Amino acid sequence: MSEEKKYEINVSVRTAYLPDQSDEESDQHVFAYTITIANKGTVASQLISRHWIITNGDGTVHEVRGLGVVGEQPLLKPGDTFEYTSGTVISAAVGSMKGSYQMAAEDGVHFDVPIPEFILTVPRVLH
Repeated sequence: MSEEKKYEINVSVRTAYLPDQSDEESDQHVFAYTITIANKGTVASQLISRHWIITNGDGTVHEVRGLGVVGEQPLLKPGDTFEYTSGTVISAAVGSMKGSYQMAAEDGVHFDVPIPEFILTVPRVLH
């Protein structure tokens, strides 16, 4: 079996704008994002850390690194999924996030899983 099939982790994202927590007058736009991580490979792997690149519509970039996600370092056996919801604040009506998860497989292999870029936008800003 090829190495990439052994360590195949899929990441999908859903976003939501939170108007009740945002302050548009002060350019504080709050978004929730729900991430689903699925182990489609054949080796159990643990999420060790994360790296986010958050870009505001004005071009400002903020990077976040840390252990685990929402206080956990989930172990995903083949076929398992893990879902969590977190949030971010951006200072423009439009922005984006992308990044990677750093994983450790039970066979000792360490690998990165890309988090595809997703758009954060206040409703009615983009058509």
